[in-house]
Amino acid sequence: MYTLFLLTVSFLISLILMPIFIWGSRKFGFVDYPNSRKVHLKPIPYLGGVAILISFAIGVLISRPIEAEYEAIILGGIVIVIVGIIDDKYDLKPGLKLIGQIAASLVPVSYGILIDRITPFGVEIEFGVLAIPITILWVVGIINAINLVDGLDGLATGVSIIALSSIGFITILQGNIFVMMICVILIGACLGFLVYNFHPAKIFLGDNGAMLLGFIISVVSLMGFKNITLISLFFPIIILAVPFIDMFFAALRRYRSNVSLVKADRSHLHHRLQNMGYTHAESVVLIYFIALLYSGASIILYLSTIPGSVIIILLLILTTEIIVEATNLIDSDKKPVLDFARRIFHRMSP
Repeated sequence: MYTLFLLTVSFLISLILMPIFIWGSRKFGFVDYPNSRKVHLKPIPYLGGVAILISFAIGVLISRPIEAEYEAIILGGIVIVIVGIIDDKYDLKPGLKLIGQIAASLVPVSYGILIDRITPFGVEIEFGVLAIPITILWVVGIINAINLVDGLDGLATGVSIIALSSIGFITILQGNIFVMMICVILIGACLGFLVYNFHPAKIFLGDNGAMLLGFIISVVSLMGFKNITLISLFFPIIILAVPFIDMFFAALRRYRSNVSLVKADRSHLHHRLQNMGYTHAESVVLIYFIALLYSGASIILYLSTIPGSVIIILLLILTTEIIVEATNLIDSDKKPVLDFARRIFHRMSP
């Protein structure tokens, strides 16, 4: 019941704050103007991340956690939101933006939230001095993965809610109540925001909000899967498969085209779905279902034996290949899995 109370509190605070931030964003010029690579047609406020952070922080403080790590999440969240607001307003160069993301990631590191060891097949490997750069790489990677998928109304928020729900469920199985509470509170704040962010959106996350969600998800995934084995290393990656797939193939696509890896384009998964004829809302909901598929698989993976885990991972690799081929995410005419399936179908047809 207390969990439901925290979810409701953060949801209601977020729901109440959104109209205030919509008005304030318009009044003080914090709006996202349309351009050739954006899908909205009129200026939209983009301080959704600030409202989510306030709702989340109040919810956490109400829960009165005894763990000091909550301070790292809130302080780091403040840093990343400030960086995001500056980027939204002045369009920071990628290098400066990366410095800001690293600065935010150093906050949880200073609280001892690290990837400091891994135990593949029962053999413990200590990272030593490499623990800090590996942790920074993990946090920055998830920040940018969530930021990259934020291209349609409600998309990054919904994908984040699904990811947080999966992490929260697995941490319940682990008995990690603190991380579960953090996930629940952020889910409530995101749900309140989603009421105003789903298509047609009245307010955007902005880089400040997308990076905030990526930052908190990266930190709770570290805390939720702290005793990392070879299999558990895959949990957060599978849970966040949609933004990771989008980020990986965007980088691969740009590399093959000999353009900058940070150059924006209109070839992400949500763009591909729209090009296939799906509407704005249909594309978002379809990606929600894909995210649910991976998140559900991560929970099954957690409950499986090692042989079962190997089978699930192989099926997920096959599923990913089908999604990539079906949406032409890699800009290639070669579609071996779909072509093989067509040949089998034609041979079976009378």
